[in-house]
Amino acid sequence: MECGKLYLVSTPIGNLKDITLRALETLKFVDLIAAEDTRNSLKLLNHFEIKKTLISYHQHNEIGKSDEIILKLKAGLNIALVTDAGMPGISDPGSVIVKRCIEEQVPFEVLPGATAFATALVYSGLDTTKFVFKGFLPREDKDRRPIVEEMKDRTETIILYEAPHRILSTLNFLKDNLGNRKISICREITKLYEQILRTDIEGAYEYFKINAPRGEFVLVIQGKPIKKIEKERISKWEDYTIEQHIKKYMDEGMEKKDAIKMVAKDRRVAKSDIYKHSIQL
Repeated sequence: MECGKLYLVSTPIGNLKDITLRALETLKFVDLIAAEDTRNSLKLLNHFEIKKTLISYHQHNEIGKSDEIILKLKAGLNIALVTDAGMPGISDPGSVIVKRCIEEQVPFEVLPGATAFATALVYSGLDTTKFVFKGFLPREDKDRRPIVEEMKDRTETIILYEAPHRILSTLNFLKDNLGNRKISICREITKLYEQILRTDIEGAYEYFKINAPRGEFVLVIQGKPIKKIEKERISKWEDYTIEQHIKKYMDEGMEKKDAIKMVAKDRRVAKSDIYKHSIQL
């Protein structure tokens, strides 16, 4: 018997008109649909007059359900996987079944479509050439602190998802751990009350203290400015003479020529300017 295929179908993140023709064609074609929330997906299917059998597939059952879906696919069924909004596998169930398909050599296809973080990034006006997406931060400060600590010196734009009841806590945490950077907060993207707030972290915190946060949020945060990183790198050595700076690297086991090269890099000056301070060392 020929194996069926799994289709990971991106669904609208708000505006139902954002569904693709290919997604509709696939949802009509498959034998059944695995949905993060069957009630939510039923509304989508009813809107487009699609009648299909739905099975539940969410973060609390995806390991067991993945095995069940693999068996159905091997039996020849074609199955679509959808989440409540956006691309399966991006801060939503989906990555587990993809790994299982790869392990079992079961064919699968990913259908592109609306994705909240990409839309928010373009809306932000911040650097789009390089970015890091972290999804939802953990709830507890002790769990999210190491994640933010790892991000604080990165120059890439940072993208996070957040729920309305946690937005103030998260903004306060980010201000304390990243400093007061530029931020774009995108709320209810593609929906009737879509809002884009471009400010800084402190300003965003003050805004949502007065204006009750509602809906789903994407936070797009400025990466650490390169000039600031360079300034910090240089200031680190302000209390060292050039001779002490060279000697520190030599004491750590570096050859003199390599130490000179490192000192020149740290201080952003020519190697020849450093060399004359090394003659007596």
